[in-house]
Amino acid sequence: MSPSNPLPPPGETRVGCSLPSPVTPQAMGGGPARHVAMRALRARFLSYNLTCDFFPWWLGCCSGYNLLRDPRYNKGLAFTERERETHYLRGLLPPAIVSQELQERKIMNNIRQYQLPLQRYMALMDLQEGNERLFYKLLIDNVEELLPIVYTPTVGEACQKYGSIFSRPQGLYISLKEKGKILEVLKNWPERSIQVIVVTDGERILGLGDLGCQGMGIPVGKLSLYTALGGVRPSACLPITLDVGTNNEELLNDEFYIGLRQRRATGQEYTDFLQEFMTAVKQNYGEKVLIQFEDFANHNAFDLLARYGTTHLVFNDDIQGTASVVLAGLIAAQTLLGGSLADHTYLFLGAGEAGTGIAELIALEISRQTKAPIEECRKKIWLVDSKGLIVSTRKESLQHFKKPWAHEHKPLSNLLDAVNAIKPTVLIGTSGKGQTFTKDVVEAISSFNERPIILALSNPTSQSECTAEQAYTWSKGQAVFATGSPFDPVEYNGKIHVPGQANNAYIFPGFGLGVVMSGAIRVHDDMLLAASEALAQQVTEENFEKGLIYPPFSNIRKISAHIAASVAAKAYELGLASRRPRPKDLVKYAESCMYSPIYRNYR
Repeated sequence: MSPSNPLPPPGETRVGCSLPSPVTPQAMGGGPARHVAMRALRARFLSYNLTCDFFPWWLGCCSGYNLLRDPRYNKGLAFTERERETHYLRGLLPPAIVSQELQERKIMNNIRQYQLPLQRYMALMDLQEGNERLFYKLLIDNVEELLPIVYTPTVGEACQKYGSIFSRPQGLYISLKEKGKILEVLKNWPERSIQVIVVTDGERILGLGDLGCQGMGIPVGKLSLYTALGGVRPSACLPITLDVGTNNEELLNDEFYIGLRQRRATGQEYTDFLQEFMTAVKQNYGEKVLIQFEDFANHNAFDLLARYGTTHLVFNDDIQGTASVVLAGLIAAQTLLGGSLADHTYLFLGAGEAGTGIAELIALEISRQTKAPIEECRKKIWLVDSKGLIVSTRKESLQHFKKPWAHEHKPLSNLLDAVNAIKPTVLIGTSGKGQTFTKDVVEAISSFNERPIILALSNPTSQSECTAEQAYTWSKGQAVFATGSPFDPVEYNGKIHVPGQANNAYIFPGFGLGVVMSGAIRVHDDMLLAASEALAQQVTEENFEKGLIYPPFSNIRKISAHIAASVAAKAYELGLASRRPRPKDLVKYAESCMYSPIYRNYR
């Protein structure tokens, strides 16, 4: 077949196949005849069964009216005179023509008028549904202001109220009703070149518990950050909720609940459903699609990583992403304080996905740095769960992922006793329970450390183990402090203390881009370590002078490019990268791969 008309969307890379006909939308005229011709052309295009990675945008927009209602291509009042004429937009828009920059200023002004964060969230979701490129430009240019809206903490409230605010579906909802038909459901999604999937079953949404089908706000929010912060194309991202029921009685009795009204599936039924899903994803999208497990309960999260880590490209942000971002902060803190990771004693409050994931990655990095066996490195790390300090006498009753942390020590029933006995230099909270770093705890760790490292990581803000003000006040300004959710700067004793934010959004967007651009087929722990080290290297002297162990989010795209390059380099080193040849400059290549939200010119 010889090429004639170029088909890819204007402004995007041409793949090199085309329709063997000189027919174009412009040649069809207007009115009903145009619609008939467009349908015929669409059918003709599909009949060729072309193996290319695009679908002509104008085959999906049979009229100017449809063009305005397609968020991928709508530009609102930014359509030029020529575009309005060519694409039958005359009369469908007011005559004014405005720039994308002016549109951005207007939308930001409107968003700032809302008093409640949830109102701002809803306004942003409406924008995403109406004008995709403007949404991402807004998010990229105002990331520090809008990140707490599209991500934690506001997204948590949005999930709690998802049924009440639900208007248009986003992503795929795959319920137990679709068992045996999951591959067919995946084929209902219009995009074929999917590179990143974020999937949840809604059982452990942030620190809020079982929200069932209403957990969809998390995959949607995470993928918007994959695009805005990591540059992964929005058309390559797919949010999925697996609805296996909910045990949340309040939701089951809520008339606005949008999910299955039944108790959660467990055991073999759940296992078989997940197996069908994973098989269908690989069959439909290939082995190089990154599947991010999101907010699964502890008992399933570890099992899914273990079961599919060697057969699929899988990543758990709660376990691996959190671990990587925390490790980055600890590496950076060594530059601030001096010494090495091996010099510290670590105490965790919380021994679930996040706590044990962070602990294991710290142990791996200490082992790598010191060449000591990882079993020895684990002995520097202690965990406290709901029953107290995890010690060897409890080993038989512990879940399997807690057993490596059961060290020799007398039983201790609470955190304060553990702090006084273990004398940690680093205190990390992943408990999901607010106000658990009490005044006594903070004062205790500050009494035997000149600069204690305190990380209160639980989300959302209401579940943080302590506030920034409490940490700085109770430690008398000594603490090196970071949180999972954002807190304002605190003045103590005449000095302004700026809390860092150990936000997973530092890691997963760049990590995902690195996996995608290298064509990695598996995730390896060394890729997570590479991401941590790359993030730590982005902390500047100016940041350290403010007591920060994380860089500002204002530079997040640059940070993500460096993380992506480091992850890709490690994938090539490990023989896990399939994209050849390897780019000479991985940072520049990462930047060139990043999605741009700037409007395209339509012919």
